[in-house]
Amino acid sequence: MRVLLVEDDESIAEPLAAGLGRFGIEASHVATGAAALAAPPADFVLLDLGLPDIDGIDVCRRLRRVSDVPIIMLTARGDETDRVLGLEIGADDYMAKPFSTRELVARMRAIGRRTRPAPAPAPARPDLGPLEIDERTREVRVHGRPVALTPKEYDLLVLLAADPGAVVGRKHILETVWEPNFFGRGKTLDFHVATLRRKLGSSSWIENRRGVGFRLVLP
Repeated sequence: MRVLLVEDDESIAEPLAAGLGRFGIEASHVATGAAALAAPPADFVLLDLGLPDIDGIDVCRRLRRVSDVPIIMLTARGDETDRVLGLEIGADDYMAKPFSTRELVARMRAIGRRTRPAPAPAPARPDLGPLEIDERTREVRVHGRPVALTPKEYDLLVLLAADPGAVVGRKHILETVWEPNFFGRGKTLDFHVATLRRKLGSSSWIENRRGVGFRLVLP
């Protein structure tokens, strides 16, 4: 994590940056509001309110106009009005000096968990009709009937089922299901396809495009 520390008091900034470093946090220190606004983007901003050129409240307001970077205000001001104003204009938290580095890091991590983007939804799996593939358990069923597959047969089926109807090249299959630069027997893939067809209950499940590859054909 890269943190922008905006603090004009060197006696506070230096030990704080060193303390953050012990938690694996890289702190870049600036001493003025203008330098904070001109600094490269960071993962977090620790912002003192009592800056010599621009009030920290105004720095927070300007940062929030252009970025949603998490901001914690660090200040000796104890006035409730300052705390409320800072939070209302976009600060994520407020810590009064003096404070412990451990508590500061804990708050930063808590804010990080809250502001972390939600993971993208998993792509929808194609409808395979009577064929069911449970990738969590590596179980396969056809019309509700369990199908016992070897690991290679299962991986081959999953690869073809990822895009039903699309032709998957022989070379791609061998390098994905077996290994890159596969040098096994030339009929290895054909043997596994034949066995997989039999276990699925019909040869029509997998179509051979001669000289090209194979595709899964849904009934």
